Amino acid sequence: MSEQQHKSRPVGGTEYSWCKAVPGGTGITVLALHLTTPPNIPFLQNALHSLQLSHPNLRSKLTFNSSTNTFSLTTPPGPHIQVHVTHHSSTSHLITNDPLVTAFQVVVEHEMNDNAWINPDGTLVENADVLIANVYGLSEAEWAVVLRIHTAACDRTGALSCLRDLLGMMKRGEDCGGFKEEWEISLGIEDCVPDGKTHKPFWARGVNMLGYSLNSLRLANLDFENTEVSRSSQFVRLKMNSDDTSRILSGCESRGIKLCGLLEAAGLIAARTSKNLPEGQWEKYSVATLTDCRSLLDPILTSGHVGFYHSAIINSHDIQGGENLWELAIRTYTAFDNAKKNNKHFSDVADLNFLMCKAIDNPGLTPSAALRTSLISVFEDPVIEHTNHLRGDIGLEDYVGCASIHGVGPSIALFDTIRDGELDCACVYPSPLHSRKQMEDLISDMKRILLDGCKEEEA
Repeated sequence: MSEQQHKSRPVGGTEYSWCKAVPGGTGITVLALHLTTPPNIPFLQNALHSLQLSHPNLRSKLTFNSSTNTFSLTTPPGPHIQVHVTHHSSTSHLITNDPLVTAFQVVVEHEMNDNAWINPDGTLVENADVLIANVYGLSEAEWAVVLRIHTAACDRTGALSCLRDLLGMMKRGEDCGGFKEEWEISLGIEDCVPDGKTHKPFWARGVNMLGYSLNSLRLANLDFENTEVSRSSQFVRLKMNSDDTSRILSGCESRGIKLCGLLEAAGLIAARTSKNLPEGQWEKYSVATLTDCRSLLDPILTSGHVGFYHSAIINSHDIQGGENLWELAIRTYTAFDNAKKNNKHFSDVADLNFLMCKAIDNPGLTPSAALRTSLISVFEDPVIEHTNHLRGDIGLEDYVGCASIHGVGPSIALFDTIRDGELDCACVYPSPLHSRKQMEDLISDMKRILLDGCKEEEA
């Protein structure tokens, strides 16, 4: 295959920040299926080839030019992914004796921390695939199918769209799925922002940058438990039944807010409660709300358009204890909604990318060099899935979609799903900066706070 057959472009600003973040451990996206029916490996590989044909970003390789300090996405014309299989006898060494951590969870955490984009000596891997596929035997009757993706090439929306395509192919038993072959590499988000949306006068940009920097010095954090040991990403689950989920969603709808505002409010209350501070003592916490910009771009993109097209809006909130959940939820969501109406999800992209890269290069600029940029991050909209029918069709027992955050990022990243009417959040955190017990207690308190909100809504 000649070099002329490849297509290549330099990464955009947002993609560059992820290229900087992933070597440190933030931005390794994992989609994992827990199956009770053995996967057909040749079929799975053909199905992934179909996905790579229809989504050029998924067959791209990430290259780094050390002389210019730049990254590029280089896309070969044909699919090339190989599924790697680890049998149960080899997987068993990963499995812990902790009864609170399932074999499936252990595999997901292992994948989040398996950084294929950096060498053991810390240098970047040349021509690294952005998509990796693994199958693990969890037991004699359970398997995990895992896709690991570099976030610069594919965000949560694109990854879940591909997962739906893959599940559809697995259900039909067909590996083509009717996909058409695409050859054009996707554009970066900066190339698709409508004219005028990113404009900000020079002095306004300077004031905003100064504001972000000074504000960060006043922010409180969740208590750090170990700042010395090297970190990895772990997760716990926040689950609620369909009745409680329905009450929560109804409460949000009646107040004109989205679920993200409620989850942020519960996280803020739980974080402050964990410190046992006297009521009335103020603390300022930062929250990051991630919004999918596809429908706002020019041209408008669909959820099936693979690339990174999310933007973050960061707000800070003063918490003094004794806050009402719903009142705080309205406050957090209104702050986000107003910022979005003022186009801050576009106008502040370059500023936040710059600050993110500065934090990566200078961790000492963050408290305890912890690289924490906010208390919590939440997506504007949850993923809504209906998968009960796949239990019998392909033996789908469970699935998780999340990403690592133990480099630069929040203390808690919520990847929320409404699955068959039930709220299911994968809550990712950096360990041992935060311990599993600390996070289990925090998420348990968040659930209690949400359940109290359900009772209030019912009353």
